[in-house]
Amino acid sequence: MKNLKHLFLFLFLCLNAVAQQGGMWLPNLLKGDRETEMKNLGMKLTAEQIYSVNKSSLKDAVPQFDGGCTAEVISNKGLILTNHHCGFDAIQNHSTVEHDYLRDGFWAYKMEDELANPDMVVTFVVRIEDVTSKVLEGTTGLTEADKQKKIQSTIAELTKSLPKEAWQDNLIKTFYDGNQYIRFVTETFKDIRLVGAPPSSIGKFGSDTDNWVWPRHTGDFSIFRIYADKNNRPATYSKDNVPYTPKYFFPISIKGVKENDFTMVMGYPGRTQEYLPSYAVEQLVNTLNPAKIEVRDAALKVQDRFMRKDQAIKIQYASKYASIANYWKKWIGETKGLKKSNAIVEKQKFEAALTAKINAAGKQSEYGQLLSDFEKNYSAIRDYALARDLFTEVVLRNTELLQTGYKLYQLEQLYTNKGEQAFTDRKNTLHKGIDAFYKDYNNEVDKNVFEQLIAIYAQRLPKAFLPSTLENLNATQMAQDIYSTSALTNLEAFRKMLEGDTATVLAKMNQDKGYQLVKSIADAYLQKVAPKFDELNLKNMATQRTYMKAIVELSPKSARIFPDANSTLRVTYGKVKGYKPTDAVYYEPFTTLDGVMEKYVPGDYEFDVPQKLIELHQQKNYGRYANTQGKMPVAFIATNHTTGGNSGSPALDAEGNLIGCNFDRVWEGTMSDVFYSPEICRNIMVDARYILFIIDKFANAQNLINELKIISPKKKK
Repeated sequence: MKNLKHLFLFLFLCLNAVAQQGGMWLPNLLKGDRETEMKNLGMKLTAEQIYSVNKSSLKDAVPQFDGGCTAEVISNKGLILTNHHCGFDAIQNHSTVEHDYLRDGFWAYKMEDELANPDMVVTFVVRIEDVTSKVLEGTTGLTEADKQKKIQSTIAELTKSLPKEAWQDNLIKTFYDGNQYIRFVTETFKDIRLVGAPPSSIGKFGSDTDNWVWPRHTGDFSIFRIYADKNNRPATYSKDNVPYTPKYFFPISIKGVKENDFTMVMGYPGRTQEYLPSYAVEQLVNTLNPAKIEVRDAALKVQDRFMRKDQAIKIQYASKYASIANYWKKWIGETKGLKKSNAIVEKQKFEAALTAKINAAGKQSEYGQLLSDFEKNYSAIRDYALARDLFTEVVLRNTELLQTGYKLYQLEQLYTNKGEQAFTDRKNTLHKGIDAFYKDYNNEVDKNVFEQLIAIYAQRLPKAFLPSTLENLNATQMAQDIYSTSALTNLEAFRKMLEGDTATVLAKMNQDKGYQLVKSIADAYLQKVAPKFDELNLKNMATQRTYMKAIVELSPKSARIFPDANSTLRVTYGKVKGYKPTDAVYYEPFTTLDGVMEKYVPGDYEFDVPQKLIELHQQKNYGRYANTQGKMPVAFIATNHTTGGNSGSPALDAEGNLIGCNFDRVWEGTMSDVFYSPEICRNIMVDARYILFIIDKFANAQNLINELKIISPKKKK
């Protein structure tokens, strides 16, 4: 009986541990229940060590990287680690056919060799505080549209007036769907230099085939350095700048990790929608995701065909292809995961339980119409949301001629709405800044993409919104007509179009076949789709805010109601854990270099392996970075709740040492943006030992190894 009691207690603790994972928490609000949860899972730190205003803390070593990823400071000389795919644009921009750093990698063996990256920034959070009462002051009784205008006006005023140092910025973000507003005081550094990157055959091993899947064998990392002025403050690039001295940097542990070890990830997750109603999730699964997947699938097939035949095109389109493929595959996995987990049904159960709480609390007059309002509004918005996604995917993101044409469309709209001076200023900026676009543009590739995507647009778009130019479409003929004549297809012709006075430029634009098509599509969208979508979406936003208010108000204080991600600093925590994606299949939580060699396909652009890495593996020349079985660890997974924006985030052990660099999620768990499940949601991290092994043994960058604080396992006596 005593043994049975112990067994039941053990099972209870295990179930409780699983239940207390998931969530993206603000680091300044960890004290209390969150800190207790983390310690129950094995954390040895205090909440104060993670976030402190008055002392250096972990948050001081975790900047947002270039607006869309995360990085971590790993030395007292401003060295930062992020993902290879986060640094990909910089690596590509420094690459040429003669010096292809994507293919060969790049290592600066002394600081003078580090490469500057104009416009790249990293941003640190200095402190966080609630400003809800200030933001919402004076909004009571306003219509929804007027309320939003008032809020945005107040935020703009507070951003300017709230106290900060001259080199700092105020950032105010909304939480809980507009029920809370929080201010972040930040510091943005603008001199960031490339220090090291493995070749893509390591940093992007598996490429798009392995993207979003497990097991994974990718050394997805790159290294940069922050430079500051002589006062250690942010400054634009200057040869007189010096390496930044951080408030805190992470020691790197090579002790290794094992299943069920505590892990924590800090970073800037981009966007989640955990509290969407079932009606929204159903629309996502059955209407919106399938349309976006179809568009990107067509674009990727065309680009891939050209990239495989031409090395110059491969360099031009490498970053663009990766960007398109990333969320294409994510949406496929998300849809699969939402269906597998019965997310719609689970949402409906949650809604039924909330309805019962509303009734029990006598709150029917305040919250009783929420679900019926959602049902009505999501039904009404379906076609408009589909049209909006198709316009975004086909015109704004994946067809380059249409993207460029839309810039001209905006230019003409600027003239109509704001006059000639605004037109001239934007025209001059566009004339000067278009070079980078055409550097990586190929007319033949884009023509083939256009032919596929314009046909999908005409077929998929609800007929009520279809412009006359796309009726009875012959996509092949249209592509030939436009791409053989339009000035949008090359830099010289584009620039000539923008030369002359305003009337001349507008006349040339409107005589161009490519621009004529863009204008007809954009006019139809902005007249028939956008206004109604915005009207219905505003209703959904207001309903969502009240829905969120009801959830927070009627949930017990112990409930784990975390705010959706919005690109602000968050902490998530869990355990190293394998998972079971399907019947009779179990994935272990670790991969090794053996798996790289098993996937190796000589000459294949996704699965080729550098000769030196092959030799290191054959010789078992792993140095101090091998695991206890003598193998070279590559990656591992855990139950941390991550999303886009967490790319490059530090993966930390119970003591706060760096043990890896987050870079992806498992395919079946990408639904965590909408519905987190500890059963199958896993984040993927490069093992710190593999990163150090590549720097040390593969690149022989001893200058970098010597700069790091590496924590080795204690030797047994």
